[in-house]
Amino acid sequence: MATAALAAPTGTAQSARTQASPCDNRLSPPPPVDTSEQVPDGTKPPSPLPVPETPVGGDRLAECGLVLPPNAKPLPDDLTAASWVLADMDSGAVLASFDPHGRQRPASVMKVLLAMVVAKELPLDTTVVATQEDLDQECSCIGLRNGGEYTVEQLMQALLMASGNDVAHALARRLGGVPSAVRKMNALAAELGALDTRAITPSGLDAPGTSTSAYDVAVIFRAAMKYPEFAKAIQTPQISFPAPGGRGTVPVVNDNQLLGSYEGLLGGRTGFTDDALHTYVGAAERNGKRLVVALLRGQQQPVPITDQAVALLDYGFALQGSDNVGKLVDGAPQTKKKPTEAKPTETSAPGVPNGNASTKAQGNKSAMEAAFGNVGLPITVVAGIGVLLGLLMYLRGRRAKAARARRDAEQQEKLAKLGL
Repeated sequence: MATAALAAPTGTAQSARTQASPCDNRLSPPPPVDTSEQVPDGTKPPSPLPVPETPVGGDRLAECGLVLPPNAKPLPDDLTAASWVLADMDSGAVLASFDPHGRQRPASVMKVLLAMVVAKELPLDTTVVATQEDLDQECSCIGLRNGGEYTVEQLMQALLMASGNDVAHALARRLGGVPSAVRKMNALAAELGALDTRAITPSGLDAPGTSTSAYDVAVIFRAAMKYPEFAKAIQTPQISFPAPGGRGTVPVVNDNQLLGSYEGLLGGRTGFTDDALHTYVGAAERNGKRLVVALLRGQQQPVPITDQAVALLDYGFALQGSDNVGKLVDGAPQTKKKPTEAKPTETSAPGVPNGNASTKAQGNKSAMEAAFGNVGLPITVVAGIGVLLGLLMYLRGRRAKAARARRDAEQQEKLAKLGL
């Protein structure tokens, strides 16, 4: 099941230094391990985003292994993330990284981009009425009530504190609908200079064409922290939220385990799906120095992804001097794009499941908006609008069916426990 919880299943520990050959993920994330990115017969998956000829943030950030300044101190042990970036929040200086522009799946760290769009467009006191479609999202979920009224402030807090996919869908509807919200997310990514990033679902659940990089995640988080409502929500320990039953409130607790335990933490967001593995982005401040760290495709063994983030933050705070290997940009650079071709994957053949026909979460019911890239204007629709609409309906139907089946199974389990 796709979830942002830290208690998600762990994989076998494997160093990022041996996970992939150099630059294997320059164009696309690794092949999926399940059917969440399967497309219907007769439909091709979206082509990878163009790769800029000039690396965003500096030439050294085109490197695919460790990117360190001269005479750098040894890195912490047990870093398993396939892509990570450590940078100064204020200057944007990249202090160290590993495959910074390697393309990976975001999982719930994509919610940072959605929250930023919400902060830009919706007043905090705007009312959002939940629908059954919101409730039908693949969880993790907060527990919205069909017909329940919520403020944007309440939903943004729930989105960032507890990673509610039902909340992500409700906010996307308020932004004009899922396709409109995803277009706005991708336009904002382009505006920020996050050119490895393409949102397909507002929640970050796996879908064909989804991608980001540790560099982009750091750029997006750094920009989002400039919005007071975002910065406040992501470091809030607990709120009272309207109860699903419609009476009273229930506590929503921030699921970032570093909050309150790591000195100077400014907030962060975790993520997990079977294809993305574990992801994290967060920031901390000590002695007037603010750092941001982003990690993608990490394992929970030998140490959890959040502990890996702590190790990198400690490493960054201990650094002396101003040596760096690049910079987090403050906006879209003027850069040429390399022509790209679709990278073959095990699911490139439409409608054919890969070797592991998992019955895990089928992803967000929200339809993919694959026609929109993040560089300039919307990219050309290869198969035409009609095919995309067909794909949209296919994914919505499949994921709604999976969500209904899950709810039915949960209800049967409850009845069995009651002896009914």
